[in-house]
Amino acid sequence: MSRSGWHDHAWHLVHAGPQAPALHMALDDVMLDDVSAGRRPPTLRIWEWAASAVVMGRFQSLRNEVDMQAAQRHGIEVVRRISGGGAMFIEPGNTITYSIVAPETLVDGMTFEQAYAFMDQWVIEALATLGIKAWYQPLNDITSSVGKIAGAAQARRGGAMLHHVTMAYDIDAVRMLEVLRVGREKLSDKGTTSAQKRVDPLRRQTGLPRDVVIERMIEIFRSRHGGLVSDRLRADELARAQALARDRFGTPEWTALLP
Repeated sequence: MSRSGWHDHAWHLVHAGPQAPALHMALDDVMLDDVSAGRRPPTLRIWEWAASAVVMGRFQSLRNEVDMQAAQRHGIEVVRRISGGGAMFIEPGNTITYSIVAPETLVDGMTFEQAYAFMDQWVIEALATLGIKAWYQPLNDITSSVGKIAGAAQARRGGAMLHHVTMAYDIDAVRMLEVLRVGREKLSDKGTTSAQKRVDPLRRQTGLPRDVVIERMIEIFRSRHGGLVSDRLRADELARAQALARDRFGTPEWTALLP
């Protein structure tokens, strides 16, 4: 297997309307299979969230990460993704999430650290054009001098790679600390002001609307990586993802896979 470049692939863009958290988990799974099988070209998918959520990493313990009583009290869904990494706190208007699904040849021969940095270079460039000096922080964060901006995770299967990133556009730090146990432990002695410093939202740094940030990200991806064809979810992809959300990603058994 020899390494391919961004320009060796015909990239497609999918930016659908708001979808349920479990369906997002399922769409990543289905699209990874489809890129692997050659049924879908390499794709950048921008997510829109229909509900607040905690997205746990594949190998995390539910009880260690999430205060389920607090999550239920706030109406926050808890889901588990197929990639590793840490828990992400999601609020629809406050979060920018994207997936890149690509042939694994794009990162052939790279260490995981190199692959993470490589896959997020375009975002760091996009942020720079908005006046944010950001950089890759091993293993899987994008950060700035005033705090973390984003966290990434990856999964690989069948010769294809899924790389997805959640960015903080804005944040309700108080609510986040009620729901995420790990954040609470890290920050309980410092108060919620430290939470807001640890995760520094794009809204405060740019003063720009969320959709403007997303537009700039798409623009930079398109200019840097050789085009981006506007696409949509195909009916069969959506049907398979909906079935997978119902039978796997939306079930208590999957969410509590590691209780």
